[in-house]
Amino acid sequence: MSENNILGVILAGGKSKRFGEDKTIAKLGNKTLLDHTISKIEKNFKEILVIENKEKVIRDKKNVFTTKDIIEGQLGPLVGVLSAMEWIKNNKKNYNWVATFPCDTPFFNENIIDKIKNCPANSSKKLFFLKSGSRRHNIFGLWSLDLKEALYKDITNGHRKVEEWADKVGPEIIEINDEKDYNFLNINTKEDLEEAKNKIK
Repeated sequence: MSENNILGVILAGGKSKRFGEDKTIAKLGNKTLLDHTISKIEKNFKEILVIENKEKVIRDKKNVFTTKDIIEGQLGPLVGVLSAMEWIKNNKKNYNWVATFPCDTPFFNENIIDKIKNCPANSSKKLFFLKSGSRRHNIFGLWSLDLKEALYKDITNGHRKVEEWADKVGPEIIEINDEKDYNFLNINTKEDLEEAKNKIK
């Protein structure tokens, strides 16, 4: 699968309710959580799109763009994916796929980016997710733009959960070997952030 066909997308449009403030700009070491993700994926994609609904964070990085959810109300990652697809259409980009990454999982192994970009080209599937052990990582995925119409229809009919919608579509699972649990540490609370800080000491 050609990397020129894939837009790198960071889903950062959540409310950060459990964190208590905008966690995308929370500092871990000398970088914000969002910048940790950008720095990991930027060399793997021609362009990166950040889905964010708060005040835009000014960046000095070229080829990093931002957009808001096309449906107001911060309805979850599915709307973020749909918004990325709509951005591609509105900006007349030639991407056929979006590769999604969370903004709050800073320790993921960069090797998984190749796993996502190199999903089987001969597969008939339109959706790919990574899985390590018994855990499926629903935000680390590759989504075909062919899903756009069905995704919009289902979101407007009330679908919100990525896992349930994906199971309806039928994703292909890419198994990865990752024995370090903290690689997928998801920072939802201030306590999670403190745990993350201990990992980088």
